[in-house]
Amino acid sequence: MNNKINVYWVTHTAVFIALLIVMQMVTAPLGNTLVTGSIVNLLLIISVMVSGYPSGLAVAVISPALAKFFGIGPLWGLIPFIVLGNITLVSIWYFIAGKANGFKIRNYTFTLVVAAVAKFLVLYIGIVRIALPFILNLPEQQSAVISGMFSIPQLFTALVGGATATAALPLLKNALSKSKKGQAV
Repeated sequence: MNNKINVYWVTHTAVFIALLIVMQMVTAPLGNTLVTGSIVNLLLIISVMVSGYPSGLAVAVISPALAKFFGIGPLWGLIPFIVLGNITLVSIWYFIAGKANGFKIRNYTFTLVVAAVAKFLVLYIGIVRIALPFILNLPEQQSAVISGMFSIPQLFTALVGGATATAALPLLKNALSKSKKGQAV
């Protein structure tokens, strides 16, 4: 039974990481961080709510580094802050909307707002207020562009990703429960 759970966890985690990377590769050339960021946040939320906290954390931590490795991520110096923002998002979703209420579909709207604001604040403070002025030595123009990307747009992408997850999760949970019932027969 333990091996079955490990295979399930590894498979789901790998699928979500692959989906994140593929969706970033597909949407990044559009040059619209709102689309890419919303999809990333959607997949982070779905990974933690469908596959559990360890899977959500793994996706939150691994995907930014892999995105950079594949040439679609930000500067290496920003990745720890992005990881921290992702961990904040999946943790809030898991502990407020997930584990705290037995993964029943309630508190999604509250969780969506709290998680979006928290992730935005982590990214804004970490990148705009700490990394750019004190850690990275970037030209002013590049710093301004990055500052713009990691300010209010991050709040919007977390809200859109969360709203989409809020709409999709009941459907996914229903489909997964039907799938599990079909396997038991």
